[in-house]
Amino acid sequence: MFRDARESSAIAEAVRLLQQGELVAFPTETVYGLGADAGRDDAVAKIFAAKGRPSDHPLIVHVPDAAAALHFAAQVPAFAQRLIDSFWPGPLTLILPRREGVAAAAAGGQASIGLRCPAHPAMQALLRACAAATPPVHGLAGPSANKFGRVSPTTAAHVDSEFGAGLLVLDGGPCDVGIESTIVDCTRGQPVLLRPGMIEPSALEAACGQPVVRAQDLPQQAPRASGTLEAHYAPRARVRLMDAAALQTALDVLGADAGGIAVWSRALLATPAAGVLRRRMPDDAREAARLLFAVLREFDAQGVRLIWIETPPPDPAWDGVRDRLQRAAAAG
Repeated sequence: MFRDARESSAIAEAVRLLQQGELVAFPTETVYGLGADAGRDDAVAKIFAAKGRPSDHPLIVHVPDAAAALHFAAQVPAFAQRLIDSFWPGPLTLILPRREGVAAAAAGGQASIGLRCPAHPAMQALLRACAAATPPVHGLAGPSANKFGRVSPTTAAHVDSEFGAGLLVLDGGPCDVGIESTIVDCTRGQPVLLRPGMIEPSALEAACGQPVVRAQDLPQQAPRASGTLEAHYAPRARVRLMDAAALQTALDVLGADAGGIAVWSRALLATPAAGVLRRRMPDDAREAARLLFAVLREFDAQGVRLIWIETPPPDPAWDGVRDRLQRAAAAG
């Protein structure tokens, strides 16, 4: 069931459902989320059930502002506060120590919790209306609104294709960023990058005044975080990453037998088979990120069996896109 997210009556209906422990889908600047009251373990359990997601795989909790984060976080280190000051509202999730007795189900039972303040105006309106309601809803647990491990949704129609008409979907238009938020772990005395997004490590370092390290470079185990499984974001078709030369060679070898293959590349390739579905990958990383999940969903809708994608450049601006594509390919 679609409702225009700009309508106050749609926001009010969403708040009512959330207060009752029901699920609502909402737009953010990254992807659409499937949300429930983060403070109600019974409501959060419905998210895991709807997605087919393991209950120990934590969810990100969305809050309207930095002050609201203190309802869920036991403390905010100084470097984490600097990141909040620089990037909230926006596509940055911080892993912080969780207040005891709060949002245990949303945190996957961990002593830490992932918090984000989204920038999308409709989501801001929803979060503020939730906080002002009686009783209040202090934050929304909200993973991507798709079946677990599959392609994230960037339009309301994508959500509807996953869950059908029984779910209220606040339609806020296509997502501007298009891939999930950058995740930084702030529980280990230094900023640790758990999931790349569209905020580059150099920007994080400039904001917090400390080097940002990657989780794999540290000996101790990182907290579990959303969207960090090796295989994730996968369409039904099998994804393979190749450089432009390997893509062209593979197409040439198959020749007329290359039907049922989709190609997303920056390079202009010669495709000898008429059945090859081609889309041009933007040269700009941000535009590629915005289109990524929509392109994968389009290819799936066309019924292709293989999706061949040109490997993104090694530039840090492409880290988020490269991460999502590598995880999609690992699921094949």
